[in-house]
Amino acid sequence: MKTGRSLRFFNTLTRRVEPFEPLEPGRVRLYTCGPTVYDFAHIGNFRTYVWEDLLRRLLKYRGLAVTQAMNITDVEDKIIRDSLSAGVGLREFTERYIKAFFEDLETLSIEKAEFYPRATDHIPEMVELIQTLAGRGCAYESAGSIYFRIAGFPGYGRLSKLDPAGIKDGARVDSDDYEKDNARDFVLWKARKEGEPSWSTPLGEGRPGWHIECSAMSMKYLGSSFDIHTGGVDNIFPHHENEIAQSEAATGQPFVRCWLHSAHLMVDGQKMSKSKGNFYTLRDLLGMGLHPQAIRYFLMSSHYRKPLNFTLEAVGQAGQALARLHDFTERLDRAVPAAGTARDGRDETAEAVSSHRDGFDAALDDDMNTAEALAALFEVVRLVNAAMDRGEASPPTLSAASGLVRDFRSIFGITPRSHDELTKEEAALVAARQDARMRKDYAEADRIRGILLERGIVLEDTAGGARVKRTR
Repeated sequence: MKTGRSLRFFNTLTRRVEPFEPLEPGRVRLYTCGPTVYDFAHIGNFRTYVWEDLLRRLLKYRGLAVTQAMNITDVEDKIIRDSLSAGVGLREFTERYIKAFFEDLETLSIEKAEFYPRATDHIPEMVELIQTLAGRGCAYESAGSIYFRIAGFPGYGRLSKLDPAGIKDGARVDSDDYEKDNARDFVLWKARKEGEPSWSTPLGEGRPGWHIECSAMSMKYLGSSFDIHTGGVDNIFPHHENEIAQSEAATGQPFVRCWLHSAHLMVDGQKMSKSKGNFYTLRDLLGMGLHPQAIRYFLMSSHYRKPLNFTLEAVGQAGQALARLHDFTERLDRAVPAAGTARDGRDETAEAVSSHRDGFDAALDDDMNTAEALAALFEVVRLVNAAMDRGEASPPTLSAASGLVRDFRSIFGITPRSHDELTKEEAALVAARQDARMRKDYAEADRIRGILLERGIVLEDTAGGARVKRTR
């Protein structure tokens, strides 16, 4: 853990990279927008979730205690549409996708948040918040639904840089999601419709709008004001803009200090999304033989505020980079330190490793610049591999390199390579090849090696058996 450094983040609210100081010394309260569970999350979603996990790990690495809440949106227009189409109740319909979401989090080595509030479990908190807004004159009723009056909130538009002059005074919108040119009073509570799920409350029979859900749940678990709120750039408007308006109108306090947003994952120059049909789920990629750690590494390989273009080849290259790092780590573990390698009292390799180590830390502290951090890491891999080739890797060099790899794994959530990366079928093929070699049936051994190579699995024969490396 490195302390005493200054973390800096690009705050969407101010459009500046700013030093980060938590409201409470030593503790960060973090809210991350979670899934809307009407389908399996796609890897465009997981670009954001993996980045948020990196943020959480970095904060902890810098010595800060983290309290994180991630919402589960389990009542919303699309969920209701699809559950009605499937002919099942809301809870039954969403349970399948919630279970899958947590399985995917585990597969991608994403740390658990402290809280995962479900919207349907927090209806009373939403009702109370809406009542507060109504009591302050910030909400009004129309045809049984309740709307937020944006004309009564002077700060509306400051997150998205929306020109208030373009807002249509008194116009209303019932949809949970809408475009920027449709800024108008948004729905807090939707009057009951025949066939839709609803709750009997002091507001009348109905259900919450999407935006009020996150305000009610975030403030319940993190307080009226908290440190960081994250999400994808598509959440900036209307969702996060509306969160600010209704939260600050209700409490009279600043809602969030720092807003962070990740750019889209692209496919052929277009945003990956379910509506476009150009998406992959994590299960799709695992079915293609891609390793979850390679997927995770790929999703972190570019700066979070830059669009990242998805290709299967790029994930394969990420797997090769990880294999190189795993090879280096295993070589470090076996290395015998060289003595007397300093020249003129200087250990130039150790000094270079230390310099790149500082570059790794500085890049992450500067708005989580993962691309520069990884470049510094692999420069250390190159330098120390060369020193080991020459038999000149000193104890300080090896110790510093090992420490950097250890900290990289901790922050990036990359685990050591292990044989459980193979499927049962692949493990059986490796065993069958070893058996063929024992029988001196080299033609069969070569045939199986070829099958494994096509799957991205390279075998290196040693006296103790075959070492397995997965390249994709």
